[in-house]
Amino acid sequence: MSLFLTVVPVDEAVGIVRRIAPPIRSEEVALADALHRVLADDIRADTDVPGFNRSTVDGYAVIAADTVGAGEALPSMLHCAGRVAMGSRDTGRIAPGACAYVPTGGALPAGADAVVMIEHCEQVGEEVLVHRPVAPGENVVFAGEDFASGEVVLAKGRRLTPADLGVAAAVGAERVSVAAPPRIGIISTGNELVPITAVPAPGEVRDVNSYLCGAFVAEQGCIPVYYGIVRDDLGTLRDALAAALAECDAVLISGGSSKDERDNTAAAIRALGEVLVHGIAIAPGKPTIIGTAGEKPAIGLPGHPASAFVVLTAIVHPLLAAMMQTPERRRIVSARLGQNVPSTRGREDYVRVRVEGGVATPLFGKSGLLNTLVQSDGVIRVPAGSEGLEAGEEVGVILW
Repeated sequence: MSLFLTVVPVDEAVGIVRRIAPPIRSEEVALADALHRVLADDIRADTDVPGFNRSTVDGYAVIAADTVGAGEALPSMLHCAGRVAMGSRDTGRIAPGACAYVPTGGALPAGADAVVMIEHCEQVGEEVLVHRPVAPGENVVFAGEDFASGEVVLAKGRRLTPADLGVAAAVGAERVSVAAPPRIGIISTGNELVPITAVPAPGEVRDVNSYLCGAFVAEQGCIPVYYGIVRDDLGTLRDALAAALAECDAVLISGGSSKDERDNTAAAIRALGEVLVHGIAIAPGKPTIIGTAGEKPAIGLPGHPASAFVVLTAIVHPLLAAMMQTPERRRIVSARLGQNVPSTRGREDYVRVRVEGGVATPLFGKSGLLNTLVQSDGVIRVPAGSEGLEAGEEVGVILW
């Protein structure tokens, strides 16, 4: 194979990876173990929340009509019928002209429709002077006002936060159905690669992409499964890919993807399935491969870590989000471009930038250098139809 297949736009490539994302698998876990997991089913309220009319302040439960016209000079005088204890089921009933003390979170007595804050009241013996009128519903949360029984409280596809777990507890969700985190196989290819524990000899480099890819997929909530370094041999790579596909939901292969006769990644994917894309109109990252085998995605990434990281951001991130059925979580900040960025019309360029004081400064450097990865804060995207961006333009920086 000596030439690329038809090079496709980035948007088309993203559409393809979303389409080939395998169906979600689910598992049931205890609520306490569900933090940062993705819901596979809706969580619904099992009862009204709250299940009773509840005061939001310390004060006196009243019939709002009894406080009309109350003021400092001429307060409304109400008879105190007692106090409502926290957790009490026997709240009694309020008749016109009466009130009862309720603590924050306490249940309103029957008949009451508002609560006057204690700061606006004065108790004299069994009488309470109300110095401020209240409207019906003031300082009260009514039964079912938070969540009604049967209402969707947390929707499928939501990544659970600590606050979400608290809400789920309020509706009795002791166990929840969550997406099983996809297992993503990581393969690095190349005769020049050595383990990171080795000191590279001339012509050798350490295996960076296993760790780069593994950390990226772990950050997205997936489980990286490492298959180590595979030499530039089609049979060996095919066997490694087959093993990874048997155990994982998708596989990322870095290196071995080019436009010459040494393109083993495309050949290995084709031997086990189908190559859907061989070449994307993106820079860096043009030789990216998208394929499937056994209905599982197999993505061939460029061997250079900086290029691989761009493809992870632009192509693999949407794939993983689709697999987990979650929104794509990109951290984007606005900044002013510090200098001109040239581009070639017809391809989508991703340029590394450093952001300081609201200014995005491009980090131009030789393609083989790694230092811009740690010196940059993220990338800016130059659309395929543009010939570049001008200094002073407002840009969106996709943070690493």
